[in-house]
Amino acid sequence: MPRFSSHAATTRFMRRSPCRPRDTAGRPRGGSAAEEGRSRPGRTRPAVVLADRPYSSRSTRGRLRRRGIRAVIPQPADQIGHRLRRGRAGGRPPGFDGQTYKERNAVERCIARIEQWRGLAMRTDKLAVAYQAALHLAAILI
Repeated sequence: MPRFSSHAATTRFMRRSPCRPRDTAGRPRGGSAAEEGRSRPGRTRPAVVLADRPYSSRSTRGRLRRRGIRAVIPQPADQIGHRLRRGRAGGRPPGFDGQTYKERNAVERCIARIEQWRGLAMRTDKLAVAYQAALHLAAILI
């Protein structure tokens, strides 16, 4: 799944906790945060997701569209050919903002510079705190 955005927010996936108490029907006990009027602190939704050509599938674009996130993903040549071959049934081409996509280059270069640190590239730290400290140090020195 794409991990880049023009506003430095990322797409996150949450897993259900296996230890959450459940009722006899198997549903989580108690209301959800949304039902109880509470919101989850620290969660943001990116406005735009920038991604490579392999993430250009219809399902990925549909999932982002349902969540109200604009996808800036170039279409591979084979997908363009398949759509054109189907004629009117192929549908409209997805929107693509080339100027916004150019911002992705800065993120890619920054990640490449950070991954020159062997410890960060290999992710050998046992503790997340140690990895995060190395990441902060690398960001300061870059």
